[in-house]
Amino acid sequence: PCNLTGWWENDLGSRMQVFKVGNDGTFSGEYHTAVSSAKKAIQPSPLIGSQHLDEDGQCTFGFTVNWKKFSDSTAVFVGQCFSGDDGKDVLHTSWLLREKVDSESDDWKATR
Repeated sequence: PCNLTGWWENDLGSRMQVFKVGNDGTFSGEYHTAVSSAKKAIQPSPLIGSQHLDEDGQCTFGFTVNWKKFSDSTAVFVGQCFSGDDGKDVLHTSWLLREKVDSESDDWKATR
């Protein structure tokens, strides 16, 4: 079965570390993004999530990253873990990022 514990890296060079997945599927860790439009220097950011544990091991999961150390934004990721033929686990994810805007009329441009 897929175990999210450990280091993961995406195609853009961002990395995340999942510290430990609990028996109930909850986990925490840090996200080290390689890309940002923030003006402040990028810093590792806390993440918290949950993994759906099932018998075939190709589990779905989701987590939230709070970029509070360098940006006024929050991101959510959802995905699934696949066990490849070569024995390596691969994560496929989609994400939404919400940036803070100054007014309700700017709400339309706040989510990517």
